[in-house]
Amino acid sequence: MARLLPHSIVTLALAALLAACGSSEDADGLPVVTIAAPESIFEDGLRLSPGAQMVRDATSSGIVALNAEGEVVPALGESWIVTEDGRSFIFRLRQVTWPDGEPLTAQEARTSLLDTIRELRGTSLGLDLRKVDEIRAMTNRVIEIRLTGPMPEFLQLLAQPELAITRDGESIGPMRLTREGAVAVLEPTEPEEIGLPEMEDEVRGMTLRLRAMGGEDANRAFAAGQAAALLDGTIFTLPLADTGPLSRGTIRLDPALGLFGMVVTNDQGFLAEAENREAISMAIDRPALLEQFSVGGWQPSAQIVPRNLPSEAGALTERWPGLSLDARREQARTRVTEWSRATGQEARLRLWLPDGPGSDRLMNALSLDLAAIGVELRRVQFAEGADLVMIDRTARYPSARWFLNQFNCALLPGPCSPDADSLVTQSLFAANADEAANLLVEAEGALIAQEAYIPLGAPVRWSLVRSGLEGFSENPWARHPLSALAGVELW
Repeated sequence: MARLLPHSIVTLALAALLAACGSSEDADGLPVVTIAAPESIFEDGLRLSPGAQMVRDATSSGIVALNAEGEVVPALGESWIVTEDGRSFIFRLRQVTWPDGEPLTAQEARTSLLDTIRELRGTSLGLDLRKVDEIRAMTNRVIEIRLTGPMPEFLQLLAQPELAITRDGESIGPMRLTREGAVAVLEPTEPEEIGLPEMEDEVRGMTLRLRAMGGEDANRAFAAGQAAALLDGTIFTLPLADTGPLSRGTIRLDPALGLFGMVVTNDQGFLAEAENREAISMAIDRPALLEQFSVGGWQPSAQIVPRNLPSEAGALTERWPGLSLDARREQARTRVTEWSRATGQEARLRLWLPDGPGSDRLMNALSLDLAAIGVELRRVQFAEGADLVMIDRTARYPSARWFLNQFNCALLPGPCSPDADSLVTQSLFAANADEAANLLVEAEGALIAQEAYIPLGAPVRWSLVRSGLEGFSENPWARHPLSALAGVELW
């Protein structure tokens, strides 16, 4: 399950952290905070908040996992092979046991995966899993997952916390969870409890104490030395980060892949026509949008699928080629004026954003952008009833299919593209990667034509990490395993 660290190393590391933090409560474990609602880290089921995903990741295991660098590593599956056609993944499971001492079998892993896939129907992750065609228990310890077509990113998808192997609510994980009020106490699992040999004079790592709290409270806890790491910051909370010369830690920015933009949730009034929805997108000065946050390296984009994916990207040309921002706004202003004359109404839109000082800055910038074309933008308290809803999601795997699945007609309350959905479905059965890529590029074009989503760029993910704390590494998925922070390396 884990590479065990020498007792002396872990003890010295923990002692150094506790001395730096200066809190008596730290003697019970490594304190970590995440920006979220306090109860969110204790969520159960298959629709998890980011904090609950971190806890699920620490207390259960799938066939494969992601390490601190965001790389796929073995978990319950100790090894695997991929057939030449790229459609079949065959895993050999480890000899590990459930909490009651019974060995894990391939049939149990198969049952768990099939149950999870069935329960995820109607979600974007369920759409991603449509690539799974068949799951077979070949022997007691060998399981085969066969796909509808090649998918080089399948292992990344299989490493998601929701796909942990369970049996009657039990799991096999590197850490155990107990709750102390609002604190999730995560202790390293003893090797013998999961069928691994006991190691003399070595320990599995540190106990970790995770608490979720609001952005201001989380930043104060970190600044006061009451937390060794602050995880899962977003653009909406970035202005809260203490990054001054006296800060106890350094801000760490993930090179995140994903979606950051506005979903159109109302197709009435001004937004009834795709060309008017496009006018909103044309008016936005994307490069200037994040300049007020001083985020280095952020890539603005008017596309849905980023151009830096390892495959399936790059064929769709940039939008509005040759048009300056002023020229785009002139065209957009003309559309707004024509609509107002035809309807006798002013163009007014309602936008929902999450709470946070970053949202205040974004709202101000977007309001000015839209005012330049004659559209009044105001902020509303609830997403329900809004015309536009800000979304901010990190990708689960590096494929255009993930991005397009987020806008499936079954998931959107506003305009969508049945043609795009059909093309994505066809890509599931493509004979080769080139055919799949072409279908997905065509699907993105169909979705953009509907203007159901107004892209702004990549999501922003930041953390604050105490100097000297190991087990944290920036990665495109913004996934930071708690077990790695605690000194427990998977298997």
